[in-house]
Amino acid sequence: MANEFSRSRRVGEQIQRELAALVQRELKDPRLGMVTISAVEVSRDLTVAKVFFTVLNQGHDVASTQQGLRSAMGFLRRELGRRMQLRVVPELRFQYDSSIERGAQLSSLIDRAVSSDKSKNEEN
Repeated sequence: MANEFSRSRRVGEQIQRELAALVQRELKDPRLGMVTISAVEVSRDLTVAKVFFTVLNQGHDVASTQQGLRSAMGFLRRELGRRMQLRVVPELRFQYDSSIERGAQLSSLIDRAVSSDKSKNEEN
């Protein structure tokens, strides 16, 4: 049972590396902008892969980026099949990962709280 999970995790990590390289070097779609593949979760039977992506451009539309990735799905699966030794290339499902954005917001909140605390301490 443990081997199944480790295999799906290894396959997910390999898919993440390959997709990151493909998106960066091969895709020329202007809808994508600066996309980063943050994680890939593969089902135990290796038929479905959830691909989590982030957008580094602050003003870039996430929906258009997701649509650009979906339109390139056939190309990405074909290239994954060429680069990886799998019997069946998993179906790719793209989902936006907002954890980096949330982390940046929390960091800015913490920085503001620390600076306001410092200013209050300096006044007293």
